[in-house]
Amino acid sequence: MTILHTLGVLAAAISLAACAGTGMDKSMVYSQAGLPDAVMVPAGHRVALETVGAGDITYECRAKANAPGQHEWVFVGPDAKLMDRSGKQIGKYFGPPATWQSMDGSKLTGAQVAVAPNGNGNIPYQLVKANPAMGNGAMQGVSYIQRVATRGGTAPAMACGASSMGQKQVVQYQADYIFYRPM
Repeated sequence: MTILHTLGVLAAAISLAACAGTGMDKSMVYSQAGLPDAVMVPAGHRVALETVGAGDITYECRAKANAPGQHEWVFVGPDAKLMDRSGKQIGKYFGPPATWQSMDGSKLTGAQVAVAPNGNGNIPYQLVKANPAMGNGAMQGVSYIQRVATRGGTAPAMACGASSMGQKQVVQYQADYIFYRPM
């Protein structure tokens, strides 16, 4: 055996032992690599929970602010199930205000810190600073929520004008919601 081979085997064994000791496969931990800087969670926080949100976003046709005679589709709120990576429902996401709630009853709201584009037809990536959780449970201690891997959810393509004022349209979407806690 060469010294490099021996060191490689030793490093792999140490890595496996470390993963076994924590009960977590380190290779499966969510990585922020490749995300725009604006939506990266600040250093000093670790992933606490990974979920997949799937559901609907409601938009309403309203007069465009500061643009007399113009109209636009305005985001009203989400209604989605939060599932773990195996597909089991563990919570829900709804609003307004935007609220993430665990099946254990704990829930939280937050304030948007930043967004970044994620391709045509997809709602943007998003970083949210969490408010203190209400109730004890999975949402307790969450500091940030990151919305990534978004698919769909953008405003309807149909026209929004004076004749459609107040009409609501529902669009489907999916996104991963990654919850962080301080280290």
